[in-house]
Amino acid sequence: MDWILAALALFNITSMITIHRDRNSKRIVPPWSLFAYSLITSELAWLWLPTQISLALLLWMMGATSSPLGNIAMIALAISWIPLAKSVRQAFAAEQLTETALRRALGNNYQSTLPENVQLKLENHSSFDDWCRPFHMSRPDVEVLKNIPYGPGGIRQELDIYRPKHLPTEGCPVLLQIHGGAWMMGSKDHQALPLMHYMASKGWICVAINYRLSPSVGFPTHLEDCKRALTWIRNQGSAYGMNPDFVAVTGGSAGGHLTALMGLTENRTDLQPHSPNTDTSVQAAVPFYGVYDFLGRADNTNKELFVKFANRRVLHQSPEENPELWELASPISHLKRDLPPFMIVQGEIDSLTTVNGARHFHHELQKVSKQPTAYLELPGAEHAFDNIHSPRTDPVAKGVHRFLEWTLAQHRATQVQSDPESTEKNNTEEAADAELAG
Repeated sequence: MDWILAALALFNITSMITIHRDRNSKRIVPPWSLFAYSLITSELAWLWLPTQISLALLLWMMGATSSPLGNIAMIALAISWIPLAKSVRQAFAAEQLTETALRRALGNNYQSTLPENVQLKLENHSSFDDWCRPFHMSRPDVEVLKNIPYGPGGIRQELDIYRPKHLPTEGCPVLLQIHGGAWMMGSKDHQALPLMHYMASKGWICVAINYRLSPSVGFPTHLEDCKRALTWIRNQGSAYGMNPDFVAVTGGSAGGHLTALMGLTENRTDLQPHSPNTDTSVQAAVPFYGVYDFLGRADNTNKELFVKFANRRVLHQSPEENPELWELASPISHLKRDLPPFMIVQGEIDSLTTVNGARHFHHELQKVSKQPTAYLELPGAEHAFDNIHSPRTDPVAKGVHRFLEWTLAQHRATQVQSDPESTEKNNTEEAADAELAG
């Protein structure tokens, strides 16, 4: 029994070192340790800590501490519970941090400026019922339509639709979800499920897309596919209950990078050769832990390794061979005044994208854009933290919903001001939203 206790202590200490290591180090944590440890010791820490305590108590009752090894292991395990308890505390802080970030960007009274029917849909607090089943995603009021082609490219140009079972007559606003996976892997089926199911339960339609992957294709093919999916929404979405007048975009990691570019490169015909005349602007962008500068000019952490990887696998040309392509791939190079509202979400201990890069992008975007830019930095959050329910994921999803509802309300108000004849339509949409909210 002492060996079991020692193994448990070794696992916990190693995981704590992995999670709480210096993020300014140029040493990259192997992916197996990243996802094996971070999921348990960050998003599932609320469950893992009491489980460990129960296991330790059981092993103690079975005599595991009767040897010197067992005593040392028990002490080491108890010490490792301190940073694990810190992880739990950091996760539960997400609710307050999310609201603070929104108030800083949108104003302290941003919720009270919304129409009453919209305010009724907003949720400011999460409960145990929201995240007690980390891997359970389905909701009784949400249906999913799978594998709908948006282009001729087969499985890599298909999308899934998450929508309310009872659709309003005027159509639902749209959230386009772009998956991550280092531009080389991943699919529409497994990422951002807590967010999409939640948004669909609140009257939105979420569209999760596949896109062609490197190394068989090079950038900007990935971005062109995202824009092709957006043109499909604009041209075909109404048949599925969408209101294509308002499309927001989100995604994590590589999907966060593409999300930022979708918000920054609207209506560029060189990036949408399939439909040069279709409007590819988005009305809001919510990138999660994205890459915002392929050249790492504001953050040298792992710069050489990333440039080498992107050169060989994603862009297929070096910065010296094609500097314009590297600038095109860098969201930081496309900042301008007329941009949609942004909400940037970044984990403070992310092992694959840098918090300094996200901070710099937000700082520069905030200086240039005339629209609000919210920045949410989450202590204790690792890469891909949002793919399961947790005390951190669900408050963030609800915060994204509040941000998008505010953005939608501003968009509708602008439409009314520019076109008084749309007032009646807007009132009808708000009535439909109120009916859907119940």
